[in-house]
Parts: sequence; structure tokens; C-alpha cells
Amino acid sequence: MPGYPRHEIPGTLRAAKQQAVDQILMGPRTACRRLITTVSTHPHDNVVGVGIGRKIVRGRVTNRPCVRLYVIRKLNKRLISPGNILPTHIEGVETDVIETGKFRAQAPVARRRRRPAQPGCSLGFQLPVPHDDLLMAGTFGALVARDATHFILSNNHVLANENQLPLGSPIFQPGLLDHGNPATDAIARLAQFVPLSASTPNRVDCAIAEVADPDLVRARVMSMVGKLRSAQPIDAVEGMRVEKVGRGTGYTAGTIFDMSATVTLDYELGDLKFVDQILIRGVSGVFSADGDSGAIVVEVDSGAALGLLIGGSPEYSIANHLADVLTELGVSLVI
Repeated sequence: MPGYPRHEIPGTLRAAKQQAVDQILMGPRTACRRLITTVSTHPHDNVVGVGIGRKIVRGRVTNRPCVRLYVIRKLNKRLISPGNILPTHIEGVETDVIETGKFRAQAPVARRRRRPAQPGCSLGFQLPVPHDDLLMAGTFGALVARDATHFILSNNHVLANENQLPLGSPIFQPGLLDHGNPATDAIARLAQFVPLSASTPNRVDCAIAEVADPDLVRARVMSMVGKLRSAQPIDAVEGMRVEKVGRGTGYTAGTIFDMSATVTLDYELGDLKFVDQILIRGVSGVFSADGDSGAIVVEVDSGAALGLLIGGSPEYSIANHLADVLTELGVSLVI
């Protein structure tokens, strides 16, 4: 099965994937969140994502299309009761069970002050009283525009505190966890966010902050990515080589593993469902880790952006399709 963008996925694969989502992923969780030393074998607890790709057999990628079932822990069938064993086929389509660990919105580590600030560097908000003793930071994803106004693009959970921050709140570079100074380091103000929902599926985790002074920012991505070669986002395709710069792990390279996954991520709001997501696997080591949320994902060959990183597990990273993000916010990339 050759790689193809999400809008070219065959109807049989889409239908099989949706059945897996409805029957397995969207069911109520039964495991207690506090029992961190136990692993539930129930599909509603262990399955954290459903996607589409080529089946992997004995470590080799085949040309057989399949529905992928992403699980926290892949267990020996002898340890699982018959009623909890995942199906080998769904509507005649093969399945593949892949261990990813639990997906989480990725939190921060330290990075330094930059002027002008640019994509890949640290930024964040200040938590209000009585939580003002907690410090955070995330990643400046990209510079975007609406008409003549420029904005910083990142995640809702990086700029808007998962729907909680009032519009107009200051955004600091670096984030306060990275020794940003609230008195001097405000470079933007929260202008818009797409609300995150704990009750209905999400497609994006994104927000924008209006830049206070155009001279405080630049569009060129930090480190080895550099200037984007196109203001138009491209479609993610399985096997595509990608790269990113984030404040957690800096520059990393990876490959697109899935371009239409439905996944569950752990947020402060709870376990949030995201549909039609990109999954990325690092080329050597992790592609992203704590602090990288908000980074844009760029194809190596074309130099065009395709995703907005929102979180991940120790082995897989999750990104929104950038075209969906820009459409929801009504903005365009600045290059």
C-alpha cells in the first residue's frame, strides 16, 4: 500500500477504522486512574488510539493495509480474558496492535530568552492566584497573520491554559518556568483559542496571541529548520520525513507513521479524544518530549509545514494537521 494523504484513504479502511473507534476507543474507561501499578486488559482502558497504515510483521513494514490499534501496553494473549482480546479483523480489514504508551499533552523544560523571538523557542502564560506559584512554558510554533496583524501560533494548553485564560492575557518569552520576567518579557496577548472539549471529540489544540511589536518576533524557525519554503501547509503522508524544533528536545527528525489516527490524550481537563491526527516516530530516539507542545512539524524534502505538535508518548508524537489549525483560527502562515 503506497503512502497517501488522508483525503485519499479508501472507504473500506475509513469504515473499518470508524467501527474500531466507536466500539473500542470511545467506550467508558473502567480502570481507576490512581492504580498506577496495575494495567487493565480491557480495550476501553488499554486502547488509546486507532489509525490506518501498513501492517508490521516481525518488525518489517508490509504492503498490507490495516487498522492500527494503539495500546498503552501490548500484552501476551495468554494473560488476557477472551472477551478482552482485540479483533484480528474489522469489517474484513486486518488489524495491527501497536504499543505506544499513554499519550499526554507535553509539558516544559528550560530554554532561554530570545529577541527577536522565533518559532521553536520557549513561551507561556502566568497562572492566576491562587496557582501563581506554579510555573509553565511551551513552544512558539509559528508566526501567522490575519490581514495585517501578526500572531504567535501554539497550543490552547500552551497559550490559554486549556480554555481557562481570559483573552488579552499576557504571553511571555521565555515562559516563566524558563526564568521569564513578568515585568519585562510580555511579547504578545492571548487573542483567540479553539476550545478543548472533554465531552466531544476534538480535531485541534490551538491558540494564537497577538504580537505586541513586530520587531519582537521573526518567522524563521530556529536551529536546522530555518525559513519555511512555502506559506501553504501540505498533506501528511505515511513514510514522509519530517523535522521540528521545540523547547523540550530542540531539533529532531522523524517519519510520519499515521496520518489519520483517533487518539486519547491525558490533559488536566481529563482524557480528551482527538480525531484525524498525525502520528510521528523519531528517526533516532524520541521525536518530542516535555516542553515541545506547540512546535510545528515540517517536511524535510519540501521545507513546507504540515502539523502542529500537541503531545505524545515515549515513542510516538501526535500533531494536528496544520491546514485544520489555520482554517479553524482563520489565519495564514508568515514565512
